[in-house]
Amino acid sequence: MYRKVLLFVLAVVSLPVLPLIAQPAAPQIVVEHNVSMKTRDGVTLQADIYRPAGDGDFPTLLQRTPYNKGNTAEFARQAAERGYLVVVQDVRGRYTSAGEWYPFKHETQDGYDAVEWAAALPHSNGKVGMFGGSYVGATQMLTAIGHPPHLAGICPVVTASNYHENWTYQGGAFEQWFDESWTAGLAQDTANRMIGENTNPLVGMQVLPLSHFPVFNFKPIGDGADMTRSLASYFVDWLAHPAYDSYWKQWSIEEDYSRIQVPALTIAAWYDLFQGGSLRNYLGMRDHAGNEDARKQQRLLITVGGHAGIGRKIGAVDFGPAAAEYDENALTLEWYDYLLKGKQNQFASDKPVRIFVMGENVWRDEAAWPLERAQQAKYYLHSSGKANTAAGDGALLTTTASKEANDVYVYDPANPVPTVGGPLCCDGARLAAGPFDQSKVEARPDVLVYSTPTLDTDIEVTGPVTLDLFAQSSAVDTDFTAKLVDVGPDGVAENLTEGILRARYRNSTSEASLLEPGKVYEYKIDLWSTSNLFRKGHRIRLEVSSSNFPHFDRNLNTGKSGADSAEFAKATNTVLHDAAHPSVLLLPVVPR
Repeated sequence: MYRKVLLFVLAVVSLPVLPLIAQPAAPQIVVEHNVSMKTRDGVTLQADIYRPAGDGDFPTLLQRTPYNKGNTAEFARQAAERGYLVVVQDVRGRYTSAGEWYPFKHETQDGYDAVEWAAALPHSNGKVGMFGGSYVGATQMLTAIGHPPHLAGICPVVTASNYHENWTYQGGAFEQWFDESWTAGLAQDTANRMIGENTNPLVGMQVLPLSHFPVFNFKPIGDGADMTRSLASYFVDWLAHPAYDSYWKQWSIEEDYSRIQVPALTIAAWYDLFQGGSLRNYLGMRDHAGNEDARKQQRLLITVGGHAGIGRKIGAVDFGPAAAEYDENALTLEWYDYLLKGKQNQFASDKPVRIFVMGENVWRDEAAWPLERAQQAKYYLHSSGKANTAAGDGALLTTTASKEANDVYVYDPANPVPTVGGPLCCDGARLAAGPFDQSKVEARPDVLVYSTPTLDTDIEVTGPVTLDLFAQSSAVDTDFTAKLVDVGPDGVAENLTEGILRARYRNSTSEASLLEPGKVYEYKIDLWSTSNLFRKGHRIRLEVSSSNFPHFDRNLNTGKSGADSAEFAKATNTVLHDAAHPSVLLLPVVPR
């Protein structure tokens, strides 16, 4: 099914690629456009170079991007004015650079070559730092595992650690909204290049407008598999590898932290779709980087928003003036002022972690992540069998149950629970990211809702969140979703963080194992992390269901993938919470 999705991509692909027009440089800097570099296999990559005018050698900042090097001009000029030589390069197969575009495939070798080339440029002092976010963070991480000798540091912002689990799938479920919207955007340049080279695969074919994505399951739009492979062969490959296998391991950062030997400033964000991967990257480099100095020089900053937005308002929530203080460009320059110029700024502190605490809406410096003083609190699920909807009797209590009725709901793939906010990308006009009121979701009978009593004191939750769920299904496969929510005195239920687990990958994302219908299984659902002050008068809430669409693809309940099958079945799913099956929400509570 998904192999047909890129039919929509090309309604706007007839626009030609316009040549970059050099802008007059400010008097104090020199700018060179489209400077060529040859990779080890002979592919020509193009870069723009910015540097201070006059003589001298400068620390060098390198960005390798698939998003058009011209988009980084403003930061590059700022950095050059501050005394850096800045190199911004289109990665292989994108915009002005030659070669084949295939995500992740060439970034280690090309990144190595680019670092060593940049270090040898006139006016470079030989010390190279890399910067940027999302896929540009991936180009940094993949370069770092190649260990180029002149790489001195990296600054990966809101990026992944494992391109199966953090980028394409989560808990075994396909990240449909991101995968389709991101691929659609990237396919634009690919199609433009094909048109310019007279290799356009769309000649004589009808094209659907971009607004048709995502293509919902069970509604075929025609055979687009050949065209999809022409424009984005990697998308078809992603669908062909739903498990974490050798295809993914060849460029998984998590397999290679020991090969990274440079300091890093890792920037993560609440509500960001790569939050889990960003935090794993920090911990992986802190604990396993290839030398002691690199391990000691790891820094972590967690802001709010990331791909979900920047500024004081994210989604429907105003996080106050402190949130507006976040400035990625300024932080990047401060990091390299510290690392490459020896300036004693905030990164010289003995507290390597800075986090934004939501609810209180303040920044706080910490000695470690996760917080060493956080204490795991257990909130057990309770009900008399009527936890369906927010009007039900579901409760979160710190006491265990002895004997209670189970909670039952029917998950129908033809009527999935709709996505409302959360960690999304890349089309906010059609599906906004971040925190939003979940009341409409919680009115559905296929959503179980468990809440604490009204809090009589503030409770801070900061760190990893996990749901240990005991459940059974009438199907051979299904999904279980979980969402942590802050409910205000006015009843507004704001989502904080969430997770999903595809039942057939309950034991491992490397190997599928279907369910025995009616058998009780234990599911450990990773809700990633958060930092939130639940204020006195609020309630802590957990939502449990089996779909979150179109953030994730719908489980067909048949054991088959929506990429290959349109057949589906309803599943009757049951959550147990008695003495023998103590379903529990595990929260890291920080004493105050």
